[in-house]
Amino acid sequence: MKRLIPVFILLLVSLPGKAQLQIGGAVPEISLSDTKDSIINLSSFNGKVILIDFWASWCAPCRAANPYVEKLYKKYKAKGFEVFAVSLDVKKEAWLRAIKKDRLTYTLVVDGKGWQSPVAERYFVDQLPTNFLLDRSGKIVAINLEGKALFDKVKSLVQ
Repeated sequence: MKRLIPVFILLLVSLPGKAQLQIGGAVPEISLSDTKDSIINLSSFNGKVILIDFWASWCAPCRAANPYVEKLYKKYKAKGFEVFAVSLDVKKEAWLRAIKKDRLTYTLVVDGKGWQSPVAERYFVDQLPTNFLLDRSGKIVAINLEGKALFDKVKSLVQ
């Protein structure tokens, strides 16, 4: 038993750790192409309440949430709310079809690298959907909010 303890400690120390993004922290910059192949920077929305929403056209829960996110965006965009949706799609055509079908009007970007996206890696995205809600100062105030909790938090931040 005494010999196992040092081995166990060595294993714990050598395991790669993820420095997850945390509430109260800042987020890395994102610069990706939009639907018209223009580069859009997350920082261009500084001063707004921002929902960074990682999704994909093939993700059923993402697609189910899209109408709700669109409704939230339309309700609060005039008060300084922005949705910055980062797709993990590989096929641009599928991404564009999903945007059209779901009638999405907020900011949508993609790099076409799927799960190998450097942006997804920097944000430690390992499941979809994943979202980060930022206050006007750019700090994370919530992670993976949905439904009424997301609506209420956005409402409180834009007022």
